[in-house]
Amino acid sequence: MDREAKKRMREITATLRKYGFGKLLNKGIKNKIFPAKEEEEYSLLNDPELPVKLRLVCQDLGTSFIKLGQLLSTRQDIVGEKIAKELAKLQDDNPPVSYEEIKETVESELGANIEDIFEYFSEESLSTASIGQVHEAKLKTGEKVAVKVQKQGITETLESDLVIMKHLAQLVHKHNDELRGFNLPGIIDAFDHSIHIEIDYINELLNMTQLASNFEDDESIHIPIAYSKYCTTKVLTMEFIEGTKVSEVFVSESEEFDKPLLAKRVLDSFMKQVLLDGFYHDDPHAGNIFILENNVVCYIDLGSMGILDEDFKKNLCDLLMLIAEKDVKGVINQFIYMGVLDYDMDTTDLKRDLRDLFFRYFNSEVGGLNDILDKLLALMQKHGIILPNDFVTMARSISMIEDVAIGLDPNVDIMASIEPIAKETAKERVNISNFINDKKGSLLYYKNMLKSLAPLLVRTIHKIENGDMSLRFELDHIDRIVSKFSLVVIIAALLISSSLVMTITRGPMLWDMPLIAVLGYFVTFILGLIGIINYLYAR
Repeated sequence: MDREAKKRMREITATLRKYGFGKLLNKGIKNKIFPAKEEEEYSLLNDPELPVKLRLVCQDLGTSFIKLGQLLSTRQDIVGEKIAKELAKLQDDNPPVSYEEIKETVESELGANIEDIFEYFSEESLSTASIGQVHEAKLKTGEKVAVKVQKQGITETLESDLVIMKHLAQLVHKHNDELRGFNLPGIIDAFDHSIHIEIDYINELLNMTQLASNFEDDESIHIPIAYSKYCTTKVLTMEFIEGTKVSEVFVSESEEFDKPLLAKRVLDSFMKQVLLDGFYHDDPHAGNIFILENNVVCYIDLGSMGILDEDFKKNLCDLLMLIAEKDVKGVINQFIYMGVLDYDMDTTDLKRDLRDLFFRYFNSEVGGLNDILDKLLALMQKHGIILPNDFVTMARSISMIEDVAIGLDPNVDIMASIEPIAKETAKERVNISNFINDKKGSLLYYKNMLKSLAPLLVRTIHKIENGDMSLRFELDHIDRIVSKFSLVVIIAALLISSSLVMTITRGPMLWDMPLIAVLGYFVTFILGLIGIINYLYAR
């Protein structure tokens, strides 16, 4: 470490010691950070003041640790409900930096004098956060814009703090049994990834462009225009939004706001982002949504977006429908299918707690889907189950958007926005044309898989001959094994050959598909059904 890094390390360790964490580190990492002292036995996790202490440590240590605390506040399934709620109180608002510093950054990044780019540029900031601040301006071409400018030295500070965070996380993980289950190195790695996305404003530019494209045919949703010519990693120039914050609409009595309509538009647009596009605003609180003329909904502050792949979107639709139907067994099976739960895990207590959760909270008079998801995260944490980060981020975002919708219309039903999309997604999955199209896209995978079988078999035989591998068969089961394997091979061959035949455009056709391919799929289905029946009968 250089001199500055060592100085920062001393500052961090002194702050940790100030709030009582010296006891933990003395015990946990064997005096590698702090001098050894005679101290009473100390259990960090049993300390009732732990949530407040963690928040104060993050607040005192500045930007990097505030951002880390905010990330942890979204992972209730890891840190628990109390810590998550306390860390959610962290504020990253800082006093604005001087106009001279902002001007210097803008001119350095855009390569021109600020007067040559902007007709005017406000010296007063509109808003200030720990990483950057926003100024009102007007381009020479006449457009009124908001310019987000990153504060100087932020990148260097973050990089230095990340090195120290990783060092401390590795030491605690290695030497402290009490905290090993939290996987602190993994948490810091996730933070490293997210914070680098946030400090690169080009990512927000791309997010704005993509989200605008996703809603280009929907006039009820607006995404601020980004002026890419005046954007860099540290400067983001975008349309100045002149509307009303949705938090102000909550209490407004003006007839210009159709609150039930706005609640529906907010929910419908967000569920489209999550369940259809798989690209959604992951911080949609009331301060990040504006209402424009004609009840148009506008999303702002798009620096961080959630991204879901196709499989996860489908699984999520299924899971939300099962939750809506209060199907405890279905939710358990879906979590097993998604790899959240092990197949052989004893789920007796989990099922009991889920039944209790659905009974108590799935009532509009008690709470909505956001309450269900919050309690579900707490329940998973209680049972030591780590949910995928995608699910946790999505659940937090849905909770936020439902709060916004309820603020507009207390009688809104979030499931009314989810069910049509979820059912349509489920219908598409059983559509034979979509199924076959998926298989067409997988032909290259199947071909490569078959090509790899021969060399794999040769390598395996070579290992057996050299004594590197041994095979042992239970002779009384060999016939059954051969029979099942033969059936699998036949089914695979039929499936692949039928998929190859799908490329034929001549000859007898059925449902706009080659007849021979349809017959091949039909036979494959029958053989698969026979295999399932035999398996169930054998059990």
